[in-house]
Amino acid sequence: MATHHHFAVQFPQVLLLRKPSGFAMFGEQFFTSNKFQYLKAYESALPLHEFLTLHAHSVKAIFSSAGAPVTAEILRLLPEVRLVVATSAGLNHIDVVECRRRGVALANAGNVFSEDVADYALGLLIDVLRKLSAADRFVRQGFWPINAEFPLGSKLGGKRVGIVGLGSIGSEVAKRLEAFGCCVSYNSRNKKPSVTYPFYPDVCELAANSDVLIICCALTDQTHHLINKQVLLALGKKGVIINVGRGAIIDEKEMVGCLLRGEIGGAGLDVFENEPDVPKQLFALDNVVLSPHSAVFTPESFKDVCELAVANLEAFFSNKPLLTPFAADD
Repeated sequence: MATHHHFAVQFPQVLLLRKPSGFAMFGEQFFTSNKFQYLKAYESALPLHEFLTLHAHSVKAIFSSAGAPVTAEILRLLPEVRLVVATSAGLNHIDVVECRRRGVALANAGNVFSEDVADYALGLLIDVLRKLSAADRFVRQGFWPINAEFPLGSKLGGKRVGIVGLGSIGSEVAKRLEAFGCCVSYNSRNKKPSVTYPFYPDVCELAANSDVLIICCALTDQTHHLINKQVLLALGKKGVIINVGRGAIIDEKEMVGCLLRGEIGGAGLDVFENEPDVPKQLFALDNVVLSPHSAVFTPESFKDVCELAVANLEAFFSNKPLLTPFAADD
C-alpha cells in the first residue's frame, strides 16, 4: 500500500515591521498570497534585534510602511533580504544607499497617491486664497452677527502657479490648475520635453514669476531647504506657498519668519520639518492652513497601495519584473 507523506510548504517570508494601515482598515485577508507569508515583528514580545536575528535567514523581503524605518542595521541583521516594498512614493524612511550597496531591489507606491495628493494641493490652495478655514472659524465663533465684514479672498483663475517638481504628482497638479484657468510654469531637475509649460532651471526665478509656489518634489540632499529665504522673498508679499512634498524642502524657520513679518501672503502646509511638531507661531495666522500630513490618505488609496505592494511581492517571488521599481523622479 502506498504511503503518502504530506510536507508543509515553506513560503518565502516577508517581514512586516508594523501593521499596514490597509490591513487594519480592510482586513489582512484581502492582502494574502500563495507566493509568500507574512512575518509580523509587531506581534512579537521579543526586542526587534532579537526577533530579526532569530529569523535572519528566512526573511527574503520587507513590506515597509512609512512609520517603520528600514535602516542599515535592519538590513545587516537580514542578509537574505533582496527586496523592500514601500507603501509610499518617497523612500525617506528607507536607507536607499545601503539597499543599493547590498543589491536589494526597491519598489514604491508608484502613481497610486498622485491624484489624491494633487486634489489635496488644490484644496489647500483654494482654502488659503478664498479663506475657507478662516471663514468657518468666523462663523463657528459667532463673529458673523457682530461683524458682518469678513475679509475678501482672492481669485484662483488667472494666477501664475509655479510647480516645484513636475513628476507624477506635479503633473496631476498642473492638469487641475489648467482646468481652473491658471498659468502653469515649473522647476525640475531637468526640462520635460513632453510638456509646454515654461521651465525655470532656477527656483528663485520661478518664484519671482509666480503668484503661488506648489512644492511636489521629493526630499533629497539637493532639495533640502531648496525653498530658502531668498526664494520666499522672491515669491513676494502676496505670494502663497503650498507644500505637499516633504517639510524639510522648505526652510521652515525662515518661512515662519516671512509669514509673521508679512513678507509672503499665505501658506497651505500638509508637511513639516519635525512632524508631528508644528511651529506654534502658525496657529494664530488666518492666512495659513495646516494639515497633519494626510494628503495621501483616502480609504481607496490605502487599499490600492496595499494591493500594489502584494503584486510587487508576487512578481518578485515569480521572477517577474517589479510593477513599480523605485526611480528617483521628481
